[in-house]
Amino acid sequence: MKPTPTSAAVSLESRIGGQWLNRIGIVAVLVGLSYFLKLALENGWIGPAAQVIIGLFAGIGILFWSERFRAKGYPAFAYSLKAVSFGALYLSLWAASQYYHLVPPTVAFVGMVMVTLTAAALSLRQNAELLAAFALAGGLLSPVLVSTGENHEIALFSYLLLLDLGTVWMVAIKGWRRLLLGSFAGTLLLFSAWAVSYYTEPQLLTTVIFASLFFLLYVPAPFIGAAPPRRQNATELVLVTIANPAAYFIACYLMMERDYRLPLVWLTLAAAVLYFVLLRPLRRREQPDTPLFEPLYLAVAIGFITVAIPLKPDLYWLTFGWLVEGGALFWAAHRGKSFLLLNLGAVATILGVFRLVFVDSDTRQPLLFNPRFGLYLVAISALALLAWVTKLRGGDEYRQWSAAAVLGLNALALIALHFEVLDYFRPAPNQPLAMVDWRSLHIARDFTYSAVWMIYGSALMLVGFWKRSAFLRWQAIALLALTAAKVFFVDINALERGYRIAAFIVLGAILLAVSFFYQRARVKAAE
Repeated sequence: MKPTPTSAAVSLESRIGGQWLNRIGIVAVLVGLSYFLKLALENGWIGPAAQVIIGLFAGIGILFWSERFRAKGYPAFAYSLKAVSFGALYLSLWAASQYYHLVPPTVAFVGMVMVTLTAAALSLRQNAELLAAFALAGGLLSPVLVSTGENHEIALFSYLLLLDLGTVWMVAIKGWRRLLLGSFAGTLLLFSAWAVSYYTEPQLLTTVIFASLFFLLYVPAPFIGAAPPRRQNATELVLVTIANPAAYFIACYLMMERDYRLPLVWLTLAAAVLYFVLLRPLRRREQPDTPLFEPLYLAVAIGFITVAIPLKPDLYWLTFGWLVEGGALFWAAHRGKSFLLLNLGAVATILGVFRLVFVDSDTRQPLLFNPRFGLYLVAISALALLAWVTKLRGGDEYRQWSAAAVLGLNALALIALHFEVLDYFRPAPNQPLAMVDWRSLHIARDFTYSAVWMIYGSALMLVGFWKRSAFLRWQAIALLALTAAKVFFVDINALERGYRIAAFIVLGAILLAVSFFYQRARVKAAE
């Protein structure tokens, strides 16, 4: 039922009279008190110490007076009086320290902390989120009000860390998620203001440690609270989930980009791993049909990997980043049922494979235990994940994706083994070899190629029979046929007698074993 004009007017009138005028009144009272104290000081009516004492007693008195209104059923007005009370207390403590210099800043800061703790305790006792917001605002303003213009990084950030921990605890037991956004925003502002004024490179380690602690504190924002957040009341948590990693990376990048690129890369990748690890418990916590934070966590993890890639373009980092990002996008496409993410993952993987084959493979490496072979394993794993994901989806289009992925990973495995054989038989730089030694080296290498192809083809055939996959068996037949052609038309003339005999015997044994498996399968099918 639509509200009548009268009810709408009453509602507007109620908001203006009960809320807007109330807040304006709070500000007016605080401004009036400030001008009164200033006027009293200028005319010598009361001394500085008396003004501070009057302000403190007035704040305490208004606090007790507000409780009478709350007991009589006027909680909103009582909270307004409490705002005036806390404002008077903070103002008096600030004046005592910064304006009149009656007490050291440390004493005033301790007093402000006591006021903040009082406000927090009252908010918990009275189940009042507004009082908790007053406590948080006062806690964030306290170091600003008592600032001496000196650099006290450890003291400031330790205090902010304790304040944020207290806020997280209150959110966990009361569910006041808006406080989490307030504490994050306040901490970010104070951190940024300090960095602009005081940060220097010798403070790098300490600053990065504190930045990491603040980051880790807000990473599990969707887990805070007894009940999982719903879409309609999770705006604050979504903002924190997005802004927290962005602010952390920007801060670390500004501090470490010039001289500490490699630690920055590892830090960024560690953050990506953290978000990937939290996906599983987050999936159990959220509604399976309407996930809210799981896609965000996945996007943040992929984002960290994406920004880490160009930070260290040498030493295989670019290739590794593309391949890992491709695998992550394949998994994201599977979880989110997104064909777009599948295509993006394919693009990243193709870029990584292209660079791996044509750029990163042209270096001499030790056998197997080397970065290049590790990258090939990463590429093969990414394509295996693509094959598995697309096979689960089904349908002709996805079956084509799965077939292409299987062909690609087998081709990559053979290319990886090719480079290992090539490097194993490649002579050391500036190593003189006689013509006879060169011929022996080439003969051993060519025989090894044939042996590797035979072994891989046999293994592929066994897997094809085990998985009952004609597609894998056809690939094995093609590879074994290519090997047979090489043995009969190349190795028969190039290899020495011993290698030639071994090649023909091994090839013949493998082909006979393959034919036996086919005949046995035919007999079983007939039975």
